[in-house]
Amino acid sequence: MLNSLTQFALPVLTLGGQFAIAIKFPKYGLLLALASQPFWLYSSWKAYREAGQIGIFINTVFFCLITLFGVVNYWVF
Repeated sequence: MLNSLTQFALPVLTLGGQFAIAIKFPKYGLLLALASQPFWLYSSWKAYREAGQIGIFINTVFFCLITLFGVVNYWVF
């Protein structure tokens, strides 16, 4: 069940965030991108555990932190 939800949420939230940024709504694009991060973390953790893909997991962790910084930058300050 979680895997099916992840496979749906990853492209919808990630591409939705990129699209929002592209049409000049970066505040909302970053929120959508941040909403996709738990699904990316889950998926990349599975890839690490099953196939030793540690680079994907490390990249996802840093991308999550950078996206969080962007949300804080746009919405808090």
